[in-house]
Amino acid sequence: MRLSRRGLLRAGLAGTAATALGGLASGCAVPTGSTGRNMVLWYWDGGLGDTVIKNAKARYDATVDLQAIKIGGYYRSKLLTTMTGRARIPDIAGLKGEDMASYLPNANQFVDLRTLGADKYKSQFLSWKWDQGIADDGTVVGFPIDCGPVAHFYQYQVFQKAGLPYEPDDVSAELNTWEKFFAAGEQLKKRIPGTCLLSDVNAVFENVVQQGSRRYVDKDRHFIGDQDHVRRAWALAVEAKRRGIVSDLVSGTPDQLSALQDGKLPSQLNASWATNDIKTGVPKTKGRWRVAQMPVRPSNNGGSFLSITKECREPEQAFRIIAWMLNAANQAQGFVDAGLFPSTPASYAMKTLRAPDPFFGGQVTMDVFGPAAQKIAVAYNSPFDVALSQPLKDEIKNVGVLGKNPEQAWKDAMSKCRRIAKHLGVSY
Repeated sequence: MRLSRRGLLRAGLAGTAATALGGLASGCAVPTGSTGRNMVLWYWDGGLGDTVIKNAKARYDATVDLQAIKIGGYYRSKLLTTMTGRARIPDIAGLKGEDMASYLPNANQFVDLRTLGADKYKSQFLSWKWDQGIADDGTVVGFPIDCGPVAHFYQYQVFQKAGLPYEPDDVSAELNTWEKFFAAGEQLKKRIPGTCLLSDVNAVFENVVQQGSRRYVDKDRHFIGDQDHVRRAWALAVEAKRRGIVSDLVSGTPDQLSALQDGKLPSQLNASWATNDIKTGVPKTKGRWRVAQMPVRPSNNGGSFLSITKECREPEQAFRIIAWMLNAANQAQGFVDAGLFPSTPASYAMKTLRAPDPFFGGQVTMDVFGPAAQKIAVAYNSPFDVALSQPLKDEIKNVGVLGKNPEQAWKDAMSKCRRIAKHLGVSY
């Protein structure tokens, strides 16, 4: 299964990004972006739809030679290195959603999109997603590309065989709490030995945290990852392990893909972009899958932005391009091309997104993902969240895969968080 969107986030990345951007010179310099007619856009594989890029080049060809460059490898590191070196900086730069908070403290390295008229577009986007691209001083750094509402993917016939609800509306209604969800996992394992409801405990831990309105560091730069909202997520993940409803497989490995293929892992909590991952990772399961709402309320995983760097010589033209590329119709096309779930609610009713999907048994998956995207809780995303969440994610994985004692794992996570917080200047 392709893991290009989720990736592995390493501890300390947020601090590294903040340091790298913060070290850029703030004085005047010779622009290194466009030279008038040519304009460079950086993005990553799957970051934008191919059709939208092609149409943008054709639409603005009379005035702009738009060069859309797909950057491989560690995208953020390459962007930061280029900006630090102040050479060949793109005019328009994609910013991954998981990295966005680390760019915001250095918003002065990007054009404030309010100065180009961004505010008049705000009502066209999901409000919580729009707010993720705004720095504390009000600067609009990013124009939303997509988002990643999380839902419950499950195999229809396996649930039916296990005596569980199996129609999407019934699964949504009857497995609407974590207790009911866990009980369903126990019934699944009892009725069909060798099966597990979820691949790993992180699916519980991370989604429970993401369901709420608080993360790991607050606006006052204080660590809150030891508070009740995180402790509850940890406890639920440990409970899932105790009740035997999660496997000890690592996501994305051949063993996990085989388990998906064989119906031994007939369920997962994942973002909208996972529709493409499942299709490409286990194509022989076509027709077996359905999508329902996840327990309690939806969470979000992923979703990125386009920004305009300060080195762009024609910011007004660049803004016209990104505003057009990210309108509702083009976001719908982005979903068709690359599974980029629209951050524009007007897209959800469009015909192109309402076609029955044969891979999901003819289900119109937009009926699940659309409402989910509009119910995401608003949360403050600190530039230090990535670094200070990683020890918790690492240690809960140790509990799930290695069987580490949960109490010791929590203590070890907190010890690592204290060291990282001190290094980053976050109060504990």
